[in-house]
Amino acid sequence: MKQYLTRLEKSWFELHRHYHFSEPQKIFNKLIAAYSEKQRAYHTLQHLYECLILLESIRSDLLKDAYSVELALWFHDAVYDPQAKDNELKSAELLEQYLAQDLSVEIVEKIKRWIIATQKHESTNELDLQFLLDIDLAILAASPERFAEYEQQIQQEYAWVDPDIYLIKRKQVLVYFYQTEPLYQTAYFQQNFEQRAKQNLNRILNI
Repeated sequence: MKQYLTRLEKSWFELHRHYHFSEPQKIFNKLIAAYSEKQRAYHTLQHLYECLILLESIRSDLLKDAYSVELALWFHDAVYDPQAKDNELKSAELLEQYLAQDLSVEIVEKIKRWIIATQKHESTNELDLQFLLDIDLAILAASPERFAEYEQQIQQEYAWVDPDIYLIKRKQVLVYFYQTEPLYQTAYFQQNFEQRAKQNLNRILNI
C-alpha cells in the first residue's frame, strides 16, 4: 500500500495546485480511507493507482481537460458497497459535497455526470469521457497475472453471493465484454489494449 500512497499523494497535490482546494489534506485523507475500506478487494488504492498511472501515460495531447478526468478517477469509486446499486451516484454526490465550494458549477456537474457514466459504460461521443471509461476498463487488458488477480479480487467482493450464482452472473458480464465490438471507445485503447483484453477474456471463458 505504501508504494501506492506516495504516488497518489503526488497526484492529489498536483490537482490541488491546479484547482486550489480549500482542504486538500483533509479530502485526501478521506479518499484514502474510503479506498481502504474492508469490503473492497478490487476497488481499492491499487485500482485508483493503476488508473492514474495510465492517465499520466496518455494525457499529453489526447485529452481536452485532463485535470477533470483525473478528478473523476479519484472519485469514481469513492463510495463502494458491493451489495448496493447506487455507488456511482453516491460517489458523484461525495465529489459535490467535498468540492462544490472549490470548483465551478459547470466542472462539478460535468465530473458528476462522468462518474455516474462509469456505472453503465454506455457509448458516448465525448472524448474525455470515452477516455475515462476506457481507463476504468483497462484492467481487462492487464497482464495475464494481474488479470487473474483481478478476477480473484472481484470474486472476493462478491463472497456474499452464492458461488454457483456468482459464476453464472460473472460469466454473463465477461461474455458481454468479450462480445462488445469494439470493447474500448477511443482509438488509442482500441489500438493498444483491445487485443490483449479479448485474449484475457477468451482465455478465462475458454471460448
